[in-house]
Amino acid sequence: MDPLNSSHLPTNQSELSSTFTQHVLPPLYLLIFVAGSCLNGVAACVFFRVPSDSGLVVYLKNMVVADLLMLASFPFRPAAQLGLGGWRLHVVICRYTSVLFYSSMYAGILFMGLISLERYVRIVKNASSSSSTSSRCSRAPPLHLLQSVGFARMLALLSWALLLACALPNVVLTSRPADAETSRRCMQLKTPLGVSWHRASTLFNVGLFWVTLLVLASCYASIARRVYRSYRRVGCRRRSDACHKSNRSIFTLLAVFLACFVPYHACRVPYTLSQMPGAGFSRHSRFLLFQLKEATLFLSALNVCLDPLIYLLMCRTFREALLGKGRAAGPTGATGQSLSLI
Repeated sequence: MDPLNSSHLPTNQSELSSTFTQHVLPPLYLLIFVAGSCLNGVAACVFFRVPSDSGLVVYLKNMVVADLLMLASFPFRPAAQLGLGGWRLHVVICRYTSVLFYSSMYAGILFMGLISLERYVRIVKNASSSSSTSSRCSRAPPLHLLQSVGFARMLALLSWALLLACALPNVVLTSRPADAETSRRCMQLKTPLGVSWHRASTLFNVGLFWVTLLVLASCYASIARRVYRSYRRVGCRRRSDACHKSNRSIFTLLAVFLACFVPYHACRVPYTLSQMPGAGFSRHSRFLLFQLKEATLFLSALNVCLDPLIYLLMCRTFREALLGKGRAAGPTGATGQSLSLI
């Protein structure tokens, strides 16, 4: 179920279910739960041995935390769809785990936006400190607040506080008595104030996504121009392998963001309209939109398996530590610079 769009359903949610939602998606969620737990567990073990001596490291570490929190909500959804736990498990999902899922998802989206801004500042604004797309997060004084460790930590703390303030009332105000009939309709468990807060928080989260998308598009358009000019200036055609590696590391985050989050938020527009009373959608149209929404929501969940690829390609210290080279080089590497980035 989608707690963000479950109000005023014109059709019982179970009538919109299908073989795809009942029998295909649950094992897929369990699969990405296992894979994501392994990948992010390794990422956490490696990353939290790396000193937080740059703003980028702070943002990446917070992405790991967001992914781990998102993973914690995964087992409940397939368990409920497989009939485990009875109707009380649906109540737990409505009150807690769905809120955790969406809050951590938007936390990851927000930190992707902050990483993009940091990359923009380093590659475009600080052109004098980077003659090519290969940049280094050293212990030298940062040239911009976004690169400062203290400012990055403050931004991360404010981001989590803002999302917690937005999400916590959705937990507290989902407090009406539940039974076997109402447990599958999350909005029926909310107080009137809870319904209003839910709608407001939904608009806030959707707005946060679209603003972040605009930030990513603007930052990476500027980065692409900078990269192209740098390649022409240094004769990159004769070093195509290095150029391809730089392109790959810089734009992996944008590719993951577009693949995982854009389809779901694009689908939410017609899906939300289909849930409004008197919208004029046929039952077949509502059914198809529900299937599409569930499929694109799965793509959003798949983000937890793709984020480690971002760490691997963006962070040289992460790669070296993962391959067992970090201990030999030390936390600051052989050159005395920590977290060299391609």
